[in-house]
Amino acid sequence: MTKPLLRSLTIVLLAVTFVFSPSLSAEEQVPTRRALLIGIDGLRADALKAAKTPHIDALIEKGAFTENTQILGERYQDNDTISGPGWSSFLTGVWADKHGVNDNSFTGKNYTEYPHFFHYVKAQFPQAQTYSFVDWTPIDEHIVSDADVHKVYPAHGHEEYTKQDREVTRDTVTTLREADCHVVMAYLGAVDETGHRYGFHPSVSAYITAIERVDAQVGQMIRAVRSRPDFDAENWLIVISTDHGGQGLGHGGGHSIDEIRTTFLVVSGSSSQPGEIEEQTYLVDVPVTVLTHLGVEIDPDWKLDGQPRGLKE
Repeated sequence: MTKPLLRSLTIVLLAVTFVFSPSLSAEEQVPTRRALLIGIDGLRADALKAAKTPHIDALIEKGAFTENTQILGERYQDNDTISGPGWSSFLTGVWADKHGVNDNSFTGKNYTEYPHFFHYVKAQFPQAQTYSFVDWTPIDEHIVSDADVHKVYPAHGHEEYTKQDREVTRDTVTTLREADCHVVMAYLGAVDETGHRYGFHPSVSAYITAIERVDAQVGQMIRAVRSRPDFDAENWLIVISTDHGGQGLGHGGGHSIDEIRTTFLVVSGSSSQPGEIEEQTYLVDVPVTVLTHLGVEIDPDWKLDGQPRGLKE
């Protein structure tokens, strides 16, 4: 066979392979459902109940809710009850013996094997648009991956976090109104910083004020979602939770303190099962619930510890 003929045959074979190789259609490249995940750092469940939070209350009324979400699993409880391991579990769907983060140093992190849940969204829906907005820098620095847009608003102390929460809210609202976004994660840190400064308790007026302020910010996000031209067809799920509660001025070493280790979970939208979530819920259930709603097929090889909660069968 001559070289020119061989080259021609090779080109034909490559063309045939390209034409008949299985590939995702444009519709299959993106999920048909969408999700907004809101993480409110250091929000005690009983303080949420005591505060005036009409926007979160409305989500609870129409959605699924529980005040019995555990921030530690039965298998492993060696990590401290602080933000590093808490947000790692919240965003990866596995406990600290897998993701490797036991404190705020992030020493031993293993996000390569157990990545941020955006990774799994992109694995099934390569063209899904993912957004992350946070004002606790380590989340963006260490945990976030596979985000089409990720912004961090560094803050230190109560006043800065209050200001930066407004910036997080502003950009989240703009994205929800204007972007073709499929999953958005917004983290708000001022409630936790207020607890550290004034106390984590429903009787602390500054703490309650911070919760009511963040409820107003949640309200802005909800209105932005509902203002979307195709809102009725997009099937949005809104999930809200936290990384831990608090007691006194802190939350470290809270393995046996209910006010620290027991939190809440809100799952609201047309795909949610209204009413109290009867099953035991855990922090690692948060991203798995979002993934399941989006239509991501959970692969056992991912070794996720969470389960979908609060969704219709």
